[in-house]
Amino acid sequence: MTKTYGEGDAFPDFTMETPDGGTLTKADLAGKKAVIFFYPKDNTPGCTTEAKDFSALKPEFDKAGAALLGVSKDSAKKHQNFIAKHDLTVALATDAAEGGLSDTLGVWGEKQMYGKTFMGMIRSTYLLDEKGRIQRVWPKVKVKGHAEEVLAAVRGG
Repeated sequence: MTKTYGEGDAFPDFTMETPDGGTLTKADLAGKKAVIFFYPKDNTPGCTTEAKDFSALKPEFDKAGAALLGVSKDSAKKHQNFIAKHDLTVALATDAAEGGLSDTLGVWGEKQMYGKTFMGMIRSTYLLDEKGRIQRVWPKVKVKGHAEEVLAAVRGG
């Protein structure tokens, strides 16, 4: 049985690859709020809009003391191209092909499009407090207005 992670739970530990070939862990985010948004694929319309929206608001998230992290299963090289192509300022990380953070959280799962069922990333966002506990979860995110809504939650709205 898979554990469901919700508000008040400790966010699971993780280690993910960054576009520069380094690694990022949960401990790297300790001491500040963190917004971790999971998205399906670099350079697709919805994902590009979401990453650009978060990038545009990054100075506001910084002022509010919150780190931003976008996560997909795309490779570090694909992330580098995505960042360069769209002038993204949000940090991105690559989740493991199998058994990674998205699997642990249940945001890697069955999706349907055009009558076909396939495995994919379910667009979801987690807001963590300074101690790494989940403050809020947005499951099955709709992109329009999402970054603004998350910023309001970070600010306590």
